[in-house]
Amino acid sequence: MTEQLLVARDLRRSFTSGGRHVLALDGVSLTIAPGETLGLVGGSGCGKSTLARVLTRLMAPEAGSIAFMGEDWLALDGARLRAARRQMQMVFQDPLAAFNPRATVGGVIADALRIHAVVPRAERPKEVARLVERVGLPSDLLGRSIREISGGQRQRVAIARAISVRPRLVILDEAVSALDVSVRGRILELLVGLQRETGVGYLFVSHDLAVVRAVSHRIAVMAAGRIVEEGPAARVIAAPSSDVLIDLIGAVPRLNRNPRS
Repeated sequence: MTEQLLVARDLRRSFTSGGRHVLALDGVSLTIAPGETLGLVGGSGCGKSTLARVLTRLMAPEAGSIAFMGEDWLALDGARLRAARRQMQMVFQDPLAAFNPRATVGGVIADALRIHAVVPRAERPKEVARLVERVGLPSDLLGRSIREISGGQRQRVAIARAISVRPRLVILDEAVSALDVSVRGRILELLVGLQRETGVGYLFVSHDLAVVRAVSHRIAVMAAGRIVEEGPAARVIAAPSSDVLIDLIGAVPRLNRNPRS
């Protein structure tokens, strides 16, 4: 059996909002194998983004465990955690808050290469240009401020930065929702191609079931902080068992049910 890249068990996280106790994660467990894409779908407020932030340690769980690359992910700290973070990257729905607003497009990507020592200093400009081209951005944007480019362009910069450090796992939280259809298709092809080349794993979080189906090997469905359905993408789409997935499929009347090759 292939060793799992990520194993999360019984994750719990709650919040207090307006005097109410909200259980955002109620015993969530999942696994992702090397080279696998797990699509995570569900309605607004079901806990998808909270789960993504807990997995990346941007938010601490109140209970549960996470093993990443065979190590106790929650036990890492200091230099060990900083080094391990290279292997798990996240792309947010709105990446602006994750960027230095005074940085340039080229600087954002170059900083990732520098911090994680991915390529020698002399090779960084060439690698930055290659990554920008790979996500479909023109080279004349390299000197532009992050604040001066569109939301869709920023999203592509965020994806370029995430893949620049050659991670083992990328968590994408609504990462293509701001892109137009033609650019979205190109980015999805890039992600699938990169996976075939390198064996990177993805957790693809989205409310768009058609997009998730296009890239996922397995699909997990969340509702009220729980995973209520999970399985191979083709089977889950063909024979949904949860009300939330039935509703999502109903919202995409021409969903392609052919399995991903």
